[in-house]
Amino acid sequence: MAFDLQFQKQSNYIDSMSKKDTKKAKEEILDQEVNAEAQAEETQETQEEQGEELSVEEKLQEELGKEKDKFLRLFAEFENYKKRTSKERMELFKTAGQEVMVSLLPVLDDFDRALTELDKLEDKEMFKGVELIHNKFREVLKSKGLAVMEVNAGDTFDAEQHDAITQIPAPSEDLKGKIVDTVEKGYTLGEKIVRHPKVVVGN
Repeated sequence: MAFDLQFQKQSNYIDSMSKKDTKKAKEEILDQEVNAEAQAEETQETQEEQGEELSVEEKLQEELGKEKDKFLRLFAEFENYKKRTSKERMELFKTAGQEVMVSLLPVLDDFDRALTELDKLEDKEMFKGVELIHNKFREVLKSKGLAVMEVNAGDTFDAEQHDAITQIPAPSEDLKGKIVDTVEKGYTLGEKIVRHPKVVVGN
C-alpha cells in the first residue's frame, strides 16, 4: 500500500514535470515564432528603406542630369550670343568707318583736281604745299584700309568692278570693249568696293 502511494506520487510528479516541460517547450517555440516574425518584419522594413533610399538616389541623379543638360544648353546659347554680338559690333564699326570714308572721297577728288590745276601754274611752291597736304591726307586714309582701284586705259571692262558712264567709238581696234578713260577713281575699303570707278568704254 505504501509502495503504491509512493509510486502514485512519483507518477504525479513526472506528469507535472512533463506538463511543465511541454508548456515550456511550447512557450519556447512560440517565442521563436514571434522572434522569426519580428526578424522577418525588420528585414522587410530594412529592404523597403533601402528601396526608398535607392529611389531617392535615382531621383537625385535624374534631377542632376536635367540640371546639367539645362546648364549646357544655356552655356551654348550664351556662346552663340557672344559670337553674334561680336559679329554685329564688328559690322557696326565697319559700316560706320565705311560711311566716313565714303564721305571723304569727294574731298580727295577735289585735291586731285586742285593739283591738276596748280601744276599748270608757275607757282611751284604752292603746288608742293598742296601736294604735301594731299599726300598726308591720303596716307591717313590708306592706313585705315582705303585704297585706290588701279584702272588703266586698255583694261578689260568688268561690269562687277567698273561703272561705265558712256561709250565712245574706240580709237583703235584693240580698245573695242576696253576701258578708254577713267572719269572718277574707284576705291576699296579692305576687300570691299566702296566706290566703283567711272569709266568710258570703247565700242
